[in-house]
Amino acid sequence: MKQIIQLTLAITISATMHAQKSTQKITYPTTKKIEHIDTYFNTKVNDPYRWLEDDKSAETANWVTQQNKVTYSYLDKIPYRTAIKQRLEKLWNYEKISAPFKEGNYTYFYKNNGLQNQSVLFRKDAQGNEELFIDPNGLSKDGTTSLGDVSFSKDGSLVAFAISEGGSDWRKVVVWNAITKEVIGETLVDVKFSGIAWYKNEGFYYSSYDKPQGSELSAKTDQHKLYFHQLGTSQKEDKVIFGADTKRRYVGGSITEDEKYLIISAANSTTGNELYYKDLTQPNSKITTLISNFDSNNSVIENKDTKFYLETNFKAPNNRVVTFDLAQSAPENWIDFIPETENVLNATTGSGYIFANYIKDALSYIKQYNTDGKLIREVQLPGIGTVGAFGGKKSEKTIYYSFTNYITPGATYSFDSESGISTLYKKPNVDFNSENYESKQVFYTSKDGTKIPMIITYKKGIKLDGTNPTILYGYGGFNISLTPSFSIANAVWLENNGIYAVANLRGGGEYGKKWHDAGTQKQKQNVFDDFIAAAEYLIKEKYTSSNYLAIKGGSNGGLLVGAVMTQRPTLMKVALPAVGVLDMLRYHTFTAGAGWAYDYGTAEDSKEMFDYLKAYSPVHNVKEKVQYPATMVTTGDHDDRVVPAHSFKFAATLQEKQTGNNPTLIRIDVNAGHGAGKSLAATIQENADIQAFTLFNMGVLKL
Repeated sequence: MKQIIQLTLAITISATMHAQKSTQKITYPTTKKIEHIDTYFNTKVNDPYRWLEDDKSAETANWVTQQNKVTYSYLDKIPYRTAIKQRLEKLWNYEKISAPFKEGNYTYFYKNNGLQNQSVLFRKDAQGNEELFIDPNGLSKDGTTSLGDVSFSKDGSLVAFAISEGGSDWRKVVVWNAITKEVIGETLVDVKFSGIAWYKNEGFYYSSYDKPQGSELSAKTDQHKLYFHQLGTSQKEDKVIFGADTKRRYVGGSITEDEKYLIISAANSTTGNELYYKDLTQPNSKITTLISNFDSNNSVIENKDTKFYLETNFKAPNNRVVTFDLAQSAPENWIDFIPETENVLNATTGSGYIFANYIKDALSYIKQYNTDGKLIREVQLPGIGTVGAFGGKKSEKTIYYSFTNYITPGATYSFDSESGISTLYKKPNVDFNSENYESKQVFYTSKDGTKIPMIITYKKGIKLDGTNPTILYGYGGFNISLTPSFSIANAVWLENNGIYAVANLRGGGEYGKKWHDAGTQKQKQNVFDDFIAAAEYLIKEKYTSSNYLAIKGGSNGGLLVGAVMTQRPTLMKVALPAVGVLDMLRYHTFTAGAGWAYDYGTAEDSKEMFDYLKAYSPVHNVKEKVQYPATMVTTGDHDDRVVPAHSFKFAATLQEKQTGNNPTLIRIDVNAGHGAGKSLAATIQENADIQAFTLFNMGVLKL
């Protein structure tokens, strides 16, 4: 039994097994087809599964139920699925404590005892007495109600916190007296894509859309507004501060630490934003423009009275920090504070200092500056990997940060901003021996000659004979950088002699704006080519072979998997598209999807853009008489970021056209969204199912 639980792998591949698998038949639910013709630039496109977009219909709900029955019936027959789940539970069952943060007279921290579905917010008083502050686990029986943004007033006496139900992006906001935990006023509802920015103890700024007509989970949300909620008043009385007349898809408000200025960011896409400010020291002051276009990414990180510190990629694709006075805020008056370098910059603040967080080949290093621009030091980090949350309040002399890589569980360190000394604060007690594993960074060549970095992680001493079960993971979009981080799920995969490879594709942010732009719109094929080249490298170097290769990605990474498996179906054995953007002709018609147009373009932009999107859109490129890899599509029925209709239509199309006996399943989490806030129990089960499905379809008989 111990051997099973530890999953000491004795992989046995058998021709008989493959023969048995090839005769297995799956009877899929019948998915009716209804002709629905859309015309784009005189081209007619049939969308026979359009009816699956109706998330409110009983017919769609029944389809979900029937698909899950087939999927779970298949998964139930995998002999070692339970053993994987048990190992995941054992590994995940350790105490997790976040970095502490001080609010008023209390020190707060998040804690999870081990297998709690949601982490719990605790606090200690000045005498060290500990008490539970907010426990989201009691808000729903199945653990699907999660805690979002928690924001305290400057003196720590008031707190507002957001809760999500069933994984939805729509939030409720509750206000408490932080000292007594008594509720103040009514609960705010229908809040989406929002921070909570307190102004003194009077109230707070938040953002939301008008509640859409029709389905709140799929209907388009296009006009974001910034509101101010005055404590003790009804939400109906909340004033629109920005966005009523100026239509923007994404609007956010923040308050400078001195509480003198409201900073407003406004954007129509996920790249590029305007900036505005409002002087809160002057009654009835107007909103003043700082940046009036969407040509660059801009954020105010600090101020000293009217001197502002701005992080921007304006004329600096890898980002820089500039300073200016509010009286002369035009770009020609900007002064370089931290100039652009060859590495991508992300600036944070804490203890009265500014920290330059750099990414070099997907790895972190940090420099510390004072507010006059003097370099204090390069921060000595615990190792090579990823640093997170390096920052804090001006008044705090100690900063906390996390450090992790693919084989090192995330530990919390304290950093003395005066001495520059880091001290281990909390190291997790994980039943995983990092010494037995290694990560190697390689650079491989993509189709057009571009060098792409990839980090490959595996058990030391592994034989490179082409038979290692391998997961290749990628994202490649939205200026997002994939940096090394530890994952319990990946740890179990590694324990089972699996290889885990992460490719840093174009479209991401690893090398700045140029790298991002090289994977957008009519350059999107670069991303797929980069991923294909990563797979070919792993095969050429005998880390794995096509029979033992799985490709995996979520959201935009789900698009990546869908595109690559339809373009090169024989390159991999298993495909795992999660919560993917899979219908590229219609993505912009759902929720906030129109905001993704910077990366994708839309089918309405031009005939050329329509043709380009249609040529790789996964839903539209599943062909008859082709054997696609064993596929398990995963999504959540409450995903209102990338609506599940994408996954529904893709799975239905695959089931209709798949040739051969490779399974084409869809696993739909009920009462779950895009991923954030998912209960731990659901997360563990999902990962067990994915790994069991992957290994089983690689011909693994037993663990």
